[in-house]
Amino acid sequence: MSKLSRVAAWLLCATSLAGGPASAQVDVATFTKLDSFTDIEISPTGEFYAATVPLGDRTGLVVLRRADNSVTARFALGKDTHIDEFSWVSDDRLLLGMAEAFGSDDEPSPTGEIYAVDADGKNIKNLVGFRAEGNGPGTRIQGRTQEDVAAYLLATMADDPNTVLIEVWPFHDDPYTRVETLDVRTGRRRPVTRAPVQHADFTVDHARQVRFAHGIGADNASMLYHRSGDDAEWQLVNDQSKTGRVERPVGFAADNRTAYLLVEDRQGTDKVVAFDTVAGGRRPLLQHEKVDPYTMLYTLGDQDIPVGAKFIGDKVEQQFFDDASAEARLYKMLQAAFAGQGVYVTSTTRDGKLALVQVASGTNPGDFYLFDVATKKANYLLSRREWIDPAQMGEVRPVSFKARDGLPLHGYLTLPPGSDGKNLPMVVNPHGGPFGVFDTPHFDAEAQMLARAGYAVLKVNFRGSGNYGRAFHEAGARQWGKAMQDDLTDATRWAAEQGIADPKRVCIYGGSYGAYASLMGVAREPDLYRCAVGYVGVYDLDMMVREGRGDSRANSVFYRQWVGEAGSLAEVSPNRLAERITVPVFLAAGGEDRVAPVEHTERMEKALRKAGVPVETLYYPNEGHGFYTEEHRAEYYGKLLAFLARHLGGAAPK
Repeated sequence: MSKLSRVAAWLLCATSLAGGPASAQVDVATFTKLDSFTDIEISPTGEFYAATVPLGDRTGLVVLRRADNSVTARFALGKDTHIDEFSWVSDDRLLLGMAEAFGSDDEPSPTGEIYAVDADGKNIKNLVGFRAEGNGPGTRIQGRTQEDVAAYLLATMADDPNTVLIEVWPFHDDPYTRVETLDVRTGRRRPVTRAPVQHADFTVDHARQVRFAHGIGADNASMLYHRSGDDAEWQLVNDQSKTGRVERPVGFAADNRTAYLLVEDRQGTDKVVAFDTVAGGRRPLLQHEKVDPYTMLYTLGDQDIPVGAKFIGDKVEQQFFDDASAEARLYKMLQAAFAGQGVYVTSTTRDGKLALVQVASGTNPGDFYLFDVATKKANYLLSRREWIDPAQMGEVRPVSFKARDGLPLHGYLTLPPGSDGKNLPMVVNPHGGPFGVFDTPHFDAEAQMLARAGYAVLKVNFRGSGNYGRAFHEAGARQWGKAMQDDLTDATRWAAEQGIADPKRVCIYGGSYGAYASLMGVAREPDLYRCAVGYVGVYDLDMMVREGRGDSRANSVFYRQWVGEAGSLAEVSPNRLAERITVPVFLAAGGEDRVAPVEHTERMEKALRKAGVPVETLYYPNEGHGFYTEEHRAEYYGKLLAFLARHLGGAAPK
């Protein structure tokens, strides 16, 4: 164990767990234990590391001095509050963006609060947000006022370490966002510009002039405006309702004339184009044949110039605008050194001489290395889950096949360790969301736990998922319980036809939308699955649409376009189809779930019992959209493994 890893273990008061070979029992704690770190960045001078630390129902921050790995600062707020993002805005000061969540499986929602802290842990200040000043971190103001806003870091200022640019979103009825300067010491703000379109995000050039505003027009159509500088007028450069394209800026070339746009078109995958902001022409740069750009890659050092993109398909790949660039050469060298794994430079020092590199795969939760660019040496720092031995994890294979209507589908198959991949009990595991979300070949602790119990785990990016182009995404519109469900059925049958799955030992299990798809799966295909599990799910679409619309016009448009009209969804609501279900069901839910209220699960349970279906349940009144408490997580996964063992024959929990 490295010294830095020992610091991590000390901070979390955690005991390492050995990952042994597959056995008759599964040690649930090996897979439910939280990461030691999630994200880590090096400071501009290289003097410090800053990292986010999962603490169960919250996420904290720790700062360590690189010379001796001594802890110089710790920061965390109250229950359900997470550090969503953090940035070094000067050599010794960090800005923290906060988020709140109810459940570990739901993405925390940013609150728009900005805190600041020095690398030595001093001068903590709530710069923007609704927590009370003077009463200590974690104290909440009851309700928001007309003056309350949400704010997010837009850009640092190279010539002024105490000032940054922020995007400001009003909480009241004004939908027009704005840019302001923020003093990171005092919290003083000064207006810079206001968006010409509703709900806009902004992009600045290298002179820190606000140049783009991307927002929403009528019927949720994407609108992109550009101007030549802070004193110029906004000009419309793309209207989705007229061009059919969605264009989002991702940065500028060094000349501040050429901008880079991420473009979604009606056909094909998303692409990166170069946009001449003076002449108006667009020139294609990058496009993967199967998947969309996952994240942009930038120059080393303090210049945030896009140089390429990272793609996640069958494997992690990088493409560059110029294959001879320093960044392209660096990634090529790193990829060769860590063959079979994905590499990503998470941050660099200001001079570009030191880089923090993350290495990860389907069997490796993530290792971090400090890379010396000049000497080309990588020194191991720490692992996200040091107790996980990648050699003992199940193989993750990319899979592809066609749906019944010919649509290409892609997914990932996790196999039990040491398995030949034939005639296995299988768990089909649809993801949540569903729209825009997608499965990847990254490490998935839940899938690996199921694989350790002896199951093949099949994850499918059904239509409506992200990452495969706009047409694939939009093919899921109003297809809840219909074509989206057919994709999962087709995937299950494909696995059986390939000899991977024993067709008599298949269960379907998911969370949120995945729970919905699991119950719809056994309602529509009663002979295909032996059992179903629904975790924090929605099961009554009419209720979801009625309660989800609220007073927001945008929400109403979304539900109408993507789910359907309230009052017309009974035929695709599993709680209305319980009499068709003939296999055992396990349901779990949290009483504080705001995404999938517990009433969905209660109605599903009642309908199943009325229909005479064997049903097991697990409710936690104080949990939300996913279970945070360690004891609850252990109990839930223990019950899940026991349920699957009874019906599929895999290993029981230890």
